[in-house]
Amino acid sequence: MSHSFLSNLIKPSKMQNEAARHARRAYRQYFSLSNTVLIITLVFLFLPLAVLVIYSFNGATSMQWTGFSLRWYQRLLTERGLWTALRNSLVIALSSAATATVIGTIGAIGISWYKFRLRSYVQTISFLPMILPEIIIGVSLAIFFAGVGIQLGLLTIYIAHTTFNIPFVFLMVMARLDEFDFSIIEAAADLGANERETMFKIILPICMPGIISGLLTAITLSLEDFVITFFVAGPGSSTLPIFIYSAITRKGGITPLISALSVVMILGTVLLCITLRKFLKYIAAK
Repeated sequence: MSHSFLSNLIKPSKMQNEAARHARRAYRQYFSLSNTVLIITLVFLFLPLAVLVIYSFNGATSMQWTGFSLRWYQRLLTERGLWTALRNSLVIALSSAATATVIGTIGAIGISWYKFRLRSYVQTISFLPMILPEIIIGVSLAIFFAGVGIQLGLLTIYIAHTTFNIPFVFLMVMARLDEFDFSIIEAAADLGANERETMFKIILPICMPGIISGLLTAITLSLEDFVITFFVAGPGSSTLPIFIYSAITRKGGITPLISALSVVMILGTVLLCITLRKFLKYIAAK
């Protein structure tokens, strides 16, 4: 009787100790160094965005909160300079990205397919625009355009964006070609396919995920570029980053109008990334 009584007293105490150990272990895991660093990093990254979103609904032009208002989002619809800059950005982004995708894809396929003496040097030089600081590229292009007599404008922005977008497309298509089994080309040649048929029916379909990724990357880089565009833009060729910079410097700081524009751009970017992520998964699965 006494033995069973003592065992009944010991079992709950053991269970309580075990539960306490599990609780302490979970506490240490939750408040570990890695989790703490993660939380601090997330706060550092997203706290400014949260402040930006909140003050985009501020009724006043200053940073002092005066009340909830949608006036700045309504003003976005009537800001003529904004829509002109957005149109210029979209035209430049789509055209330069398409050109860079064609050139970068052809270059990647040519370097992977053909063997020639300067192959390694050409491949190394192709990555220079990715390595050099943007300010050097911008100044160099501005000097080049002035030397050859090309007036600064949308054309010079298009050439500049195409130039720095080519290496990114080249790199992504090359990454796709590194996994390519070139024995498929030999099999196609044995079956009577010429180079043109092999290119359009075998190589390009296999490289399509890399090509689409390069195209989307080029569009993104073109839309957000400021430094290079600042040096090669002319009168009447303002893009969206240039417009935002001009609005900030002209009005002496970030106004709720710029905050509202930033919120719209963030939402658009998130929706675009989600849509394209699903699309790229669908392409890769095929």
